[in-house]
Amino acid sequence: MTRRDLVVIGAGPAGMAAAATAAELGLSVTILDEQPRAGGQIYRDVDRVAMLRGDILGTDYTDGARLTAGLRRDGVEHISGAVVWAVEEGFRVSYSRNGRGAQITADRILLATGALERPMPLPGWTLPGVMAAGAGQILLKQSGVLARNAVLAGSGPLLYLIAAQMVRAGTPPAAMVETQTRADMIRAIRHAGGALRGWRYLLKGLKMLAEITRARVPRFTGATNIAIEGAQRAEAVTFTSHGRSRRIPCQTVFLHHGVVPNAQAARSLGVSYAWNTAQACFVPTVDPWGESDVPDVFIAGDGTGVAGAKAAALAGRLAALRIAEAADRLSAPERDRQAAKLRAAMSTELAARPFLDAAYPPCAEAIAPADDTVICRCEEVTAGDIRRYAKLGCVGPNQTKAFGRPGMGPCQGRYCGLTVTALLADTNARTPDEIGYYRIRPPLKPVTLGELAALDDSTLNSAK
Repeated sequence: MTRRDLVVIGAGPAGMAAAATAAELGLSVTILDEQPRAGGQIYRDVDRVAMLRGDILGTDYTDGARLTAGLRRDGVEHISGAVVWAVEEGFRVSYSRNGRGAQITADRILLATGALERPMPLPGWTLPGVMAAGAGQILLKQSGVLARNAVLAGSGPLLYLIAAQMVRAGTPPAAMVETQTRADMIRAIRHAGGALRGWRYLLKGLKMLAEITRARVPRFTGATNIAIEGAQRAEAVTFTSHGRSRRIPCQTVFLHHGVVPNAQAARSLGVSYAWNTAQACFVPTVDPWGESDVPDVFIAGDGTGVAGAKAAALAGRLAALRIAEAADRLSAPERDRQAAKLRAAMSTELAARPFLDAAYPPCAEAIAPADDTVICRCEEVTAGDIRRYAKLGCVGPNQTKAFGRPGMGPCQGRYCGLTVTALLADTNARTPDEIGYYRIRPPLKPVTLGELAALDDSTLNSAK
């Protein structure tokens, strides 16, 4: 079995930056990623797509090519199409690729698994034609597929980015239905100082809003009672905005109200998590270098709390410096010297985040859905089911599995976990920290018996 100084899981901005930096410092590095080409979600397939649709996707996307170039340096082994399904103490990483199982061991692990879009369970969200906004972006980036007559619903800067990209592509949204309110913006004002320090983010946002306005895309803010109508597929979005009921016919609905850390791999290793009120999600316990409370397990990027692609790349580099120092490839003074500029840049990148978190909170109706709304699509469990379990004495997500199987489907709770925690906390009058989260065990992703059987004999023998 191959052994490396460092195995990085995830080839997004944090993983790519960490792998390149660690290799520069003399470590042997393997980076495993599910996608066929590097980039992660934000820079997905950038090496191929930048030439095709770079004018639509913008420089914030095409800049990712600088990071993918780092994976082509000596010392970095990039294994694409690798679905990691177990990370065990030791560290032994099991993954599947091209229908075969494989394993690799490492002295240290860096989890750069990024973030997931926060699920937005609303009436009708399981209808065909309804998808997360990020899925719409994937269609545009990878395939050039454009959604026509689409409504964007939810909150957050990503909605503006996608709307602006749709405008540039010649298929502007039919409407934007936004859940943030004037009161949210007023509450965000207390973070205005940080927002001004991060003025580049504000300027980008204003430019995107200008594009959307010039394209005459209707915008409705303070939206409540959002529902998707349709018999066999999405046909319209209904909602209330500023006291007036509205109905917008459409063929596609993109939902988005933020992203949250992808925690499955870290939780399976026993990393501690705590509730982050500002981002309404659990975040891992890590030090300023990204090292968790499990020795030699590092986490970098949006997996430690959502901060954006540039901050993720900086975090990856910082983690690599600490890993190199721990491996005796770098002295502590030299580590700190190289880290100084990175930390200054990180401070600038994070300055606007408190303002954005306050101005664009998650949709309250999706955090606490109506009883008849499905919240676990894998097992068709409703919000009412979870509330009923709580009233019967269920006090934690793991117990709900015995009551009705939420979190036991193919996604293993990635998309219903936070909703289940929120519903149990509300019904039991407890905090999310008191309620906790699903206990995560391998396999993290579905793995077939054929993939297990195809593990190389040499791999199996060395694992004994």
